[in-house]
Amino acid sequence: MEVITKRAEKVIYREGDSVVKRFSAKYPKSDILNEALNQARVEETGLPIPALKSVSVIDGEWAITMEYVEGKTLAQIMQEDPDNIDKYMDQFIDLQLLVQSKKSPLLNKLKDKMNRKISSLSSQVDATTRYELHTRLESMPKHNKVCHGDFNPSNIIIDPQGNPHIIDWSHVTQGNGAADAARTYLLFALRDKDLADKYMNMFCKKTDTAKQYIQQWLPIVAASQLVKRIPGEEEFLRRWVDVVDYS
Repeated sequence: MEVITKRAEKVIYREGDSVVKRFSAKYPKSDILNEALNQARVEETGLPIPALKSVSVIDGEWAITMEYVEGKTLAQIMQEDPDNIDKYMDQFIDLQLLVQSKKSPLLNKLKDKMNRKISSLSSQVDATTRYELHTRLESMPKHNKVCHGDFNPSNIIIDPQGNPHIIDWSHVTQGNGAADAARTYLLFALRDKDLADKYMNMFCKKTDTAKQYIQQWLPIVAASQLVKRIPGEEEFLRRWVDVVDYS
């Protein structure tokens, strides 16, 4: 058994030609089954993702087994070859647009998920700010594009033949693609503001989207990220939740 990632409530490891994501006994069964179901629905769209193999119980703990994909993450490749960052970013955005070109009507709705997350922030965000976030969210156009929910270069594996495979569909929903772009920008910005700005500029140019349109989603996606309570992120995210306009 080769451990790939270990977190508080789950461990991901390789076993032969499979990857097993094994959850702790405390992890809600409904969340695990929903994650597997969502991955199966995304697989049916024809997107290049690892095939779902099984959902099972191993020593009393639920596990999802998927196809193993050999290769490097796009994040690794970008780090190893910084001179070609524009080329890799272009490929990255093309993959995001490929995801958003798909429909999967049975996926959870992005707006419903965001509303639940904003409501859950009562101990972190005051009622006035939560009201403003709910109001802004409701005013945003409703779409039904597949939205990955955690689209970043670490979730793309490039195999030895150069083919991309998109992984980690635990946050997938259907909704407005600009919201997913805003989340990707946020994930970049948490680590590298210059790379985040490069992504934003290239995405907007490629899609002929006004930067302001994506920026309207930033307080909403920052609030939804705040729910995770990741150490070191809270102060940064709070500033974004409270800011109305971005330049």
